[in-house]
Amino acid sequence: MARMKYTGKTVLRMLTLFIAVSILSFLLLEASPVDPMTAYIGTDSTFSEEAKEEILRHWGLNEPPVKRFFKWAWNFVHGDWGESITYKKPVKTVIAERLKYSLALMFAAWSFSGILGYAMGILAAVRKGRLTDKLIKTFCLALQSAPTFWIGLLSLSLFAVHLGWFPIGLAAPMGKAAEEVTISDRIYHMILPAFTLSVLGIGKIALYTRQKFIEILNREFILYAKAKGESMGQIVMRHGIRNTLMPAVTVQFASFSELFGGIALAESVFSYPGIGSALTAAGLGGDVPLLLGIAVCSAAFVFAGNLTADILYLALEPRDGSFVH
Repeated sequence: MARMKYTGKTVLRMLTLFIAVSILSFLLLEASPVDPMTAYIGTDSTFSEEAKEEILRHWGLNEPPVKRFFKWAWNFVHGDWGESITYKKPVKTVIAERLKYSLALMFAAWSFSGILGYAMGILAAVRKGRLTDKLIKTFCLALQSAPTFWIGLLSLSLFAVHLGWFPIGLAAPMGKAAEEVTISDRIYHMILPAFTLSVLGIGKIALYTRQKFIEILNREFILYAKAKGESMGQIVMRHGIRNTLMPAVTVQFASFSELFGGIALAESVFSYPGIGSALTAAGLGGDVPLLLGIAVCSAAFVFAGNLTADILYLALEPRDGSFVH
C-alpha cells in the first residue's frame, strides 16, 4: 500500500511539474525578444500592414497571452503542435523525424557511459588508495568539469580531422541515397557524437560506484568471504556486482536531464540531425512553435527518466518503500 501511494504521489508530482514547465516555457518565450512575425517574414520584408495584420490574426498573436496559452495548450493536447517557421513543416513532424536520431545517440551514450563508468568505479574501489584509484578519480573529476562543447571540438579535431578515423559530421555519408545507407554507416557516424555525449555521465557513475563498492567491501559478509578463501575476483563477481549494479542503474536513469541538456551542444558540433540541432536552429530562427514543442517533449523525456529511477529505487527498497533520496 505504501509503495502504491508513493508511486501515485510521484506521478502526480511529475504531471504538476510538466504543466509548470509548459507554462514557464511559454512565459519565457513571451518575455524574450523573439518576434515570430520578423522570423517568418524577415527584416527586409515588403509586406503591407494589412498583410501583417492578417498573419497576426491567423496565428492569434493579437490576442492576450493567457488566451493564447490556453489555445496553444488545447491544440497541443489534441495533436496540433503548430507549424515550424524554420522547417516549414508541422512541429510534430519535425520532432518525430529528428527524435529518432537523438534517441539512438542518447541510448548509445547512456549505455557507454554506464558500462565504462561502472567498470571504472569497481576498479577504483578494488585498488583503493593506489595509483589506479587516484588516476581514475582525477580522470572522472576532469570529465565532470570539462564542457561538452570543448570535448566535442577536441574529439572532432583529433579523431576526424587529424587522424581521419571518423567522419567530420552528419548521420550518414554525404551524397548517399537514404535507402542505400546501412546500419554500419549510421553507427560509424554516431561514434564520435556518442562519445562526446557520454562524457557527461562517466565520471558521475564511476565515483558513485566506487563509493558504494567500498562500503560493500567493508561489510561483515565480505570479511567472512575472505576468511573462506575467496579471491578478490570472486568477491567482486559474487557479492560486489550483485549489491551495486541496480543502485548504479537507478543513478544512471536519473542522469537523463544532464544527457538531454548536453545533446544540443554535441549535435551542433557534429552537425548531427537530431532534436538538439533542431533546438539550436529554432532558437536562432525565432521559431516559437518548435521551441515550445521541443521544450515540452524534452520535459516529458526527463520526467520519464526520473520516474523510472524513482520506481527502481522503490522496487529495490526491501522494507516499506520509505527511503530518503
